[in-house]
Amino acid sequence: MEENLVTLTIDGEKVTVPEGTTILNAAKKVGIDIPTLCYLKEINEVGDCRMCIVEVEGRRGFATSCIQTVEDGMIVHTHTPNVLEARRVILDLIISNHAKDCLTCTRSGNCELQALATKFNVLNVDFPGEMSEHKIDNISPSIVRDFNKCILCRRCVAVCKNVQCIGAIDCINRGFESCISTVGDKSLNDVNCTNCGQCIEACPTGALHEKETINDVWIKLKDPDYYVVVQTAPAVRVALGEEFGMEIGTNVAGKMVTALKRLGFNKVFDTNTGADFTIMEEANEFVERFKANDNLPMITSCSPGWVKYIEMNYPELLPHLSSCKSPHEMFGALIKTYYAEKENIDPKKIYVVSVMPCIAKKFERERPEMKNDGLWNVDNVITTRELSRMIKQANIEFTKLEDSKFDDPMGEATGAGAIFGTTGGVMEAALRTAQDILTGENLDKINFEQVRGEKGIKRATIEIDGKEIKVVAVSGLSNAKTVLEEIKQGKADYQFVEIMACPGGCIMGGGQPIKSSKVRAEVDVQKLRANALYSIDEKSTIRKSHENPILKKIYAEYLEKPGSKLAHELLHTKYTPREKYKIK
Repeated sequence: MEENLVTLTIDGEKVTVPEGTTILNAAKKVGIDIPTLCYLKEINEVGDCRMCIVEVEGRRGFATSCIQTVEDGMIVHTHTPNVLEARRVILDLIISNHAKDCLTCTRSGNCELQALATKFNVLNVDFPGEMSEHKIDNISPSIVRDFNKCILCRRCVAVCKNVQCIGAIDCINRGFESCISTVGDKSLNDVNCTNCGQCIEACPTGALHEKETINDVWIKLKDPDYYVVVQTAPAVRVALGEEFGMEIGTNVAGKMVTALKRLGFNKVFDTNTGADFTIMEEANEFVERFKANDNLPMITSCSPGWVKYIEMNYPELLPHLSSCKSPHEMFGALIKTYYAEKENIDPKKIYVVSVMPCIAKKFERERPEMKNDGLWNVDNVITTRELSRMIKQANIEFTKLEDSKFDDPMGEATGAGAIFGTTGGVMEAALRTAQDILTGENLDKINFEQVRGEKGIKRATIEIDGKEIKVVAVSGLSNAKTVLEEIKQGKADYQFVEIMACPGGCIMGGGQPIKSSKVRAEVDVQKLRANALYSIDEKSTIRKSHENPILKKIYAEYLEKPGSKLAHELLHTKYTPREKYKIK
């Protein structure tokens, strides 16, 4: 079918675009920038903030460019004196009811409101008046909600409701009393929030941010009585550099390790090694279930936001979850047992810090199941963003650092561990090991392209040893809902399911560097970060988890074998049905 094209003029530039294109997107085609605040490509295109207004010849008033579609012969002006003055007034009114603590705000320097205020020279408020005051919700272990910094753009609402299909937050009240809140104005901790943090990634200001715990880390680093160990997730190394102006998807593993050592950590370990342990346990668990045709499909359990989602929404399907702990929790348990014993360190004195791309890991860390012998497997979780703040606080010039290697013996990992950070990676890594277990051979097949890519649901049939295994890799909770309904209603006969709470997997986690709406509209951040992880895998000498020498050593010396009694005690967990809302 032939596409209908429309030609219009924007600021004197002629542009031809498909019918139905918005003025905003038509302007982008000829390099004309129109400011936005509430706009989030394909997620929140509602025209609420009015920052994107333009003038169209022959029409009264302003047109909202993010929702106004083009017409043939239309003549648009994006920066007339009237438009510029109207935008300045809009910004002034927004800022007049906004907290003025920019210097101490976690989003200072990466705030879309702040950037626009600077751009339009709105340095003083011309319309001072009554400011609404709201309590700060900091009860959740993962998310702090400060409505005093909210600009009612509703981007967080759109992501929570339309992308994740959770709907934990929405706009309540009317007029001056309007605000974004929860059912009954409860804490996020007491409603159906999964702690995924996608609302934080969408927020243009500091109204939503992770609960920062780096002060606790600094305290322990200064205390000579503690042996402070840090581990870093695969997705962190391909995003951390962005916080220091480096290109999206740059692998900064070597500089990251150097920075962590300069911060004073006693040991810097690689969570990829923990991922290899997860694959060993998970692949063996899958093979056992597959052979016995028991509790299939088996569903992965390393995404804590996803685990909380199924506990709240599909408790009847909990038996299908793998019993494996997530990689950093497994690793923490081994550090406080095997490693402590080998190094003759009192495990009570070991303080394990996990650097994660995910704020739901902060919630997971506090689950009572994540303890062994009364000790937390992991003592603190900080995000990629929090680590960048620590590096900046220490005045370390990150981009000038030399590369260092992770510490032995818990820093040796495989390519399989690296791809854990992207959607489909957990499944692909598990299949590499499962195929060798099922066939009893060391097969050359490494890549399972069927479960790669950016699609939210990737279905495939894998043949191993003459047997067909139906698999599906899922990212984003709305897609998880689709697949769970298929399973619940008996419409699918999958044997293995991978689910990640965040669209795109851990590389797009709620603790990763925040990108403005403009960057998100113009750059495929997910693809760039994912490609970096696949590159790490391809360059790895060992690409199958079960071939990792340190794993072989620890199983031989300590755990005996995957699924052993001790392995279950340290590396496996259980799940509990949860109420969506706490009634007080």
